[in-house]
Amino acid sequence: MTQALFCFFALVLLISALGVVTTKNPVQAALLLILSFFTAAMLWMLMKAEFLAVSLVLIYVGAVMVLFLFVVMMLDINFEELRKGFWKFAPIAGLVAGTMLLEMVLVITHGASQLNGAAIIDHPAGYSNVHELGRLIYTQYFLPFQLASFILLVGMIAAIALTLRKRKSSKYINPGDQVRVKASDRLRIVKMATTVKELAEVPASDDKPAA
Repeated sequence: MTQALFCFFALVLLISALGVVTTKNPVQAALLLILSFFTAAMLWMLMKAEFLAVSLVLIYVGAVMVLFLFVVMMLDINFEELRKGFWKFAPIAGLVAGTMLLEMVLVITHGASQLNGAAIIDHPAGYSNVHELGRLIYTQYFLPFQLASFILLVGMIAAIALTLRKRKSSKYINPGDQVRVKASDRLRIVKMATTVKELAEVPASDDKPAA
């Protein structure tokens, strides 16, 4: 039963992944990519990697791909422009795909893939994949985990810094000047006459009433 489910999910994953790169509609490509992520999560479940499967669904499907889908649907995409140059780069794409396929076949057929350590172990009842993964991350692989987090943080800051553009037309107010401002610098109270008689009694002054 496990092998039948694996073959079914693998076939669905291959078909959906092929549809992602061959379809001409970006919305359909995004939906097929979501199907690919779901199917890959099912394969992780068969391999008893529940944490990775749930993370794949929640992070990529629930956040990243939904954002991509909304962005693609809101953009006014010219499909005629997308079709241009497809056959021009088709040989290069075929060469890259053939090389990747050959590498995967060599890895699968290699003798190292038949080692006992590569087989799926039947864990006892009460085994938690999440607990074991967390134990390894924060004990044995704590330094590489923190280093990877630091690299991602640096990459995020660098991306924000590279895309930041200051426009000359944009208005900027210094927050320090706003904090140091006083009421006398921004407001002047002037007594105004309410009737013609009072207006005649007001002495002449060079100061003009504030609007």
